[in-house]
Amino acid sequence: MLPCALEPRGPRAGKMAFQFNFSIEEKAENELETLGDTALQLESAQPALNPGRSTEKSKEISSEENVVHKDSVCAHEATPKTTDPVANCSPGKSQVQVLPKKRAGFKVAKEHNIPGDFSKVLENKVMDTVQGLYYVNISVVEMTLSNDSHEEDIVSKSISSHSDLITGIYEGGLKIWECTFDLMDYLSKAEMQFINKTVLDLGCGAGLLGILALKRKAEKVHFQDYNRTVIDEITLPNVVANWTDGGGDGGISEPSSKKHKKADLIQALMSKCRFFSGEWTEFSQLLLSGNKPFSKYDLILTSETIYNPDYYSALHDTISKLLDKNGCVYLATKAHYFGVGGGVHIFEKFIEERNVFRTRTVKVI
Repeated sequence: MLPCALEPRGPRAGKMAFQFNFSIEEKAENELETLGDTALQLESAQPALNPGRSTEKSKEISSEENVVHKDSVCAHEATPKTTDPVANCSPGKSQVQVLPKKRAGFKVAKEHNIPGDFSKVLENKVMDTVQGLYYVNISVVEMTLSNDSHEEDIVSKSISSHSDLITGIYEGGLKIWECTFDLMDYLSKAEMQFINKTVLDLGCGAGLLGILALKRKAEKVHFQDYNRTVIDEITLPNVVANWTDGGGDGGISEPSSKKHKKADLIQALMSKCRFFSGEWTEFSQLLLSGNKPFSKYDLILTSETIYNPDYYSALHDTISKLLDKNGCVYLATKAHYFGVGGGVHIFEKFIEERNVFRTRTVKVI
């Protein structure tokens, strides 16, 4: 895993930072050396959850008009997203489907209301744990959603298409992709400071990166995913569960005073959070034109969001608009995504052509 940083170009450059995670196969080592980057090796953060993964590498990038650091990198070159609830790297088993282009990635953005009764958020949810955090069992959620008529109906569409990615319809948020664990591990080992920081978990899915920031005393954390089903059924329940010891008391009644204390704690926590769904350009417009006060993000955390080059422009513009001039982005990603064509090198080239950010790899696995 190797972090990477982007720094602003030109005399007006501030201290914006953009960092991401990605992994590169052994054969990519020469490319890193040619670029003058130091390649570090790191063992997999989640060997049990990601069987068969090899040592990964990452690299840094720097720019000059907004600083962005890359910090954790995960996955092999040519590693697709898979269908496992907690996705592992399985080269040669791509489950990606790209439908004919229409208006790629378009979905109107909305902000999700935080429910008044948090206990209902966790109804019918089964919880698992990873790296000390609770998250809903995604297989159970998928089973529940497949049996009900749901507004987006992304589960049945994913099943019928035999795909975890359907451009413009479903963008993989029901899975937890492995680079998320690598970035979490990196942020923990680097002792990243979140106190008084405003954080965005971009393309959040399960929201584990944002939850980690909340656990580390971030001042505000916003969660964004393409699909509203993901926010309602996965992200929001995960946030609640991590402040209710996994979502319940195991059938044992609690003293009234303890229940009130827990309710007050969750209410205080939720006052720090906002939840959004929709395409990135629509999301940034919603934030910037909304009635609620908005301050730009000190940290943007994102994992496996550069798999499709068609989305690079929206991603780049969103970061440029929402990141504070002294901010930093951490991106975790694979070297290459079969089936959609994205990956580290093509994204770095895109960044260089835009001439806004300078990137650098900070960690290689």
